Amino acid sequence: MSRSQALLLFLVLVVGGGLTIGYLTLPGEWYAGLVKPSFNPPNWIFAPVWTVLYILIAIAGWRVWDRELTAPQQFWWALLVLNFLWSPAFFGFQKMGLALAVIVLLLVAIVGFISVTWNSERVSALLFVPYLLWVAFATLLNASLWTLNAG
Repeated sequence: MSRSQALLLFLVLVVGGGLTIGYLTLPGEWYAGLVKPSFNPPNWIFAPVWTVLYILIAIAGWRVWDRELTAPQQFWWALLVLNFLWSPAFFGFQKMGLALAVIVLLLVAIVGFISVTWNSERVSALLFVPYLLWVAFATLLNASLWTLNAG
């Protein structure tokens, strides 16, 4: 497999997988009826932000795969699984506490990925900074929604 074919495969896996899961777990009426914090962004912002983030995640994953970096690859696969689990937990099962646990683990995995790539693959680490910032914000949002709608 050529490098460009591998990159395309990573992009299809991550962008395609993320957008498919997003489509299958659209927020719907349940989410619309939740009490939201004042900093809750408008719904239209999520698809473009996640699309850009998925592209960055795919490129970083491809880069660590291409350089055969074992520890970063392990973190990358773990965080991809956690990322793909969050929407079904939150929107599909409507379990905000479970989703919060998933997203906290995701945040830890992202920090782990950045840490293990910082010296060996700085570009991949930097590609994950926007992802870290967005997931940190999403963690606060998830926790706020859970708190505001508990009981």
